[in-house]
Parts: sequence; C-alpha cells; structure tokens
Amino acid sequence: MNESQNIIKNILISAGENKLKLCDIVYDSKIIEVNLKTETLFDWVDLANIHIRNAVLKNYLVEGEEKNFMLAIPGAIDSHVHFNTPGFEFRDDFEHGSKSAARGGVTTVIDMPCTSIPPVTSLENLNAKLNALKGRSLVDYAFWGGISGRNFNETKLEKNIFELAETGVAGFKVYFISGMESFTDLTEKQMEIAARLIERTGKPMAVHAEDKKLISVRELKFKNANRNDWKAYCESRDARSEAIAIDKLISIARMVNCKIHVVHLSSYLGLEQIKKAQSEKLFFTTETCPQYLHFTQKDFENQAIKNFLKTAPPVKCEKDMDALWEGLKNNSILFVVTDHAGCDPNLEKSSQNFWEVYGGIPGVEHRVPFLFSEGFLKNKLTLENTINLLSTNIADYFKISNKGKLLPKYDADFCFIDLWNSQVINSSQMQCKGKYTPFEGITFNTIVLQTFLRGKKIYDIHEQLFDDYNYGAFLELN
Repeated sequence: MNESQNIIKNILISAGENKLKLCDIVYDSKIIEVNLKTETLFDWVDLANIHIRNAVLKNYLVEGEEKNFMLAIPGAIDSHVHFNTPGFEFRDDFEHGSKSAARGGVTTVIDMPCTSIPPVTSLENLNAKLNALKGRSLVDYAFWGGISGRNFNETKLEKNIFELAETGVAGFKVYFISGMESFTDLTEKQMEIAARLIERTGKPMAVHAEDKKLISVRELKFKNANRNDWKAYCESRDARSEAIAIDKLISIARMVNCKIHVVHLSSYLGLEQIKKAQSEKLFFTTETCPQYLHFTQKDFENQAIKNFLKTAPPVKCEKDMDALWEGLKNNSILFVVTDHAGCDPNLEKSSQNFWEVYGGIPGVEHRVPFLFSEGFLKNKLTLENTINLLSTNIADYFKISNKGKLLPKYDADFCFIDLWNSQVINSSQMQCKGKYTPFEGITFNTIVLQTFLRGKKIYDIHEQLFDDYNYGAFLELN
C-alpha cells in the first residue's frame, strides 16, 4: 500500500438481504480494494446483540488489530433538498445545509430550483447559482432545473430546457400547486407541453402532485368560515387531492413518453395511482420522506411540534403511513429523501393561524439514522433495501457516476453507522440554520459516526473537523 492510500479495518458491509461480511476497505479518493477477512457471511440476527457480535467477530481479527465492527454504507444521497443559496438564506444556506448533510451521513445532495433567487429556470440563472456556491459546500451537489408558470413561453422554454439539460441538471421540477410568487405552478396543458420537451432530453420531470382547483376551493371555504386550524389545512390538502393530481399525470404520460417522478408521496391513494401507472408500463417513479413514515395527523394535537410538522402535502393517517412502508418494501417507491426545507422557527413557525405557518422541515440530518432505526431495525426493511433507498437507487436513477456502491473504482464516499447504540434527537445540536424538528425527543436506535467524501473525512462524532467548504464539488449529471 503506497503512502497516499488509507485503510479501514474490520468493517461490516452489506452482503445482500440481511447478510453482512467483514472486510477491510483500502482507499484514496476512490475505493481501491474491498478485502474480505473471511468468506463467512453473517446474518444480522446473529450480530444484533453487541456482546454476541464482538464474540463472533473477534475470531477473525489479526492479533493487535483494532476492533471496529461498525456498518459501512455508501455515502447517502439526498435528491430533494432546499438549501436556499442564493436568495432565501435567512432560512438556510449551503454551508449550514451541507454541514447538516455530512452529520447525517449524506455525501451528495441535489438542490431544488425553486428556492433560489433567481430560480434555476435558465442557463443564466444556473450560472448565477454556481457562482454563488463557490467555496460554500461541504458535500458534492447537483441541481434540479425548473419550469415555472410565470411568463410561460414555449419558445424560451425549449431553449431553457435544452441548455439546462446539456449543463447536467438532474431533471426538471414543476408544480401543480405552488405558494411561491417567484416559481408558480403549471396548468395541466402547460404540464403536457413541458413534458413533451423534457422527454427529448431523457431527463425526469419531478412533480409536486396536489390538485390546485380542489385545494383552492376548500381553502377559500375554510378561510371564509374563519377556520385557521391545522384540521382545515389538512382537510384542504387531503389524499384525494394527491390522487387526482397523479391521475392527471397518468393522462399526460399516456400521451407523452416522459419520465415522471412524483415527489414527497404522502398517501395510500397516491401510491395506488403510482402503482396503476407502473402496471401500465409508464415511466413513473416516486419518493417519500421520513415525516410521512413516522407521523400522522394525530401528531398535530401535540402543541410542541404542531407547527414544526407542517409541510405540503401534509402527513396523513395510519393507513397511509403503513402503505408507504409497504411501498418501500416492494419497490413501488424508489427512494427516501427529505424535502429538507428549514426556516427560522421563531419567525415562520410561531403563528397561531396555521395558514400562515411556513411549511417545511429541515430533515437532511436525520434521514439515515431514521430509516435504519425505524425501518431496518424494526424489520420493516432489509439491510440491502435500506441502503438502496438511501443511496444506490438514487445514484442509479440519476446516473450519478461512481457513487452509491462500495466497490473498487467508485468514489470513496461512505459513512460508518453504529446499529448497537441509540441517540435522542435534540434540535439544539442540529447543524442547519433552523434548529427545530418534529422528531424532537424521539430516540433513534442508530448513530452516524463518521462520513467520508472522496476519501476525506467530513464528519466525525468525536472530532471538531475543519469545515472545508471548498471540497464539495458540482456534479454534472449526463
């Protein structure tokens, strides 16, 4: 091994399903070798008890070697974050967001186009964002392009879509309903026009799928009746509004061979529509988020987290939560992301009028420990499935080269996870600007110990690391 190479000894990695293998990883900026310590594969149930784990695995140590025995996974990828640089940095920014990502085992993020000023709807605006981000990210990053209903012009749209695609955006984000003046929603006809253009790029169209007409009518009715409570908000944006929007997307997909990706899926009815599209062999994929897998509308009765839990779409009922877990298990939902969108909770999460409360949760720090704790360790997901949902599936879907797997020639992006100890979530320890979370006080039985990006340690639970915001690199996704 030459001087530029490093080695991590006696680490556990996935061997498929719930099997693990003990190995050493040799790396520089890339993974050079993954050397097995033994051909024996270990079943998780045999290692779940830390004392039994140590007794079993110590037989494979060379005398004097460090006992490690943590789980290594490919660096997690979060393909749905709002880090707000440039434009809305009073809520969050790339320094804080990327540091939060590193603490959560995330080595790559894909940032949304709508919470930048200007929004990433043209090559000019993308270049402005790139310039604003120089030296400001601890993790690697890519961008979504976007299509806004504001000044929708087919001639300019075609030019913008193809220029952004050539520059390597992940895909194009659109809304059926938007609350942003700088990035407005599309009509169904505009959505079809956009899909026809996006189809020619081979990129996906990511859709916020809630039906505007249905929601707007209900919202007006509730406001006129002075209904300013969380129940009115949730009733206005129920599962039916999600299902109707997805049904409209299915109609578009039957005419246009565009890849359609429904973001932050929240409901059983929405998932049923997704499965219908998939059964018709349409190019339909979807994602969900930890909030939809853990909370129901009963949690809005908890005054301590009520406002912190507000998102669009809102969390639903137990039936919906159970359906989403099943969708992760059977691969009808392709990955778990966060829709990370923080704010200053004192300014934007404090109103007694629920319509005025900012809708967003800063979650990039908690996704990895959440999914291992509440998914894998509670037997809702296999180890292999958990890793795929956090990293491998996302890398494959967006064609992020050399990431998402612990194999030679792949980037040395990995995080080390302790599955044998627990942590209580404390918002004061969060690295993003907005230090609040509906997960406050909840115990996760998983801890992220270290995170490496291209061989460089960017987070260690036991060390104060130098924050090298020049290290995170822009990824062109082609």
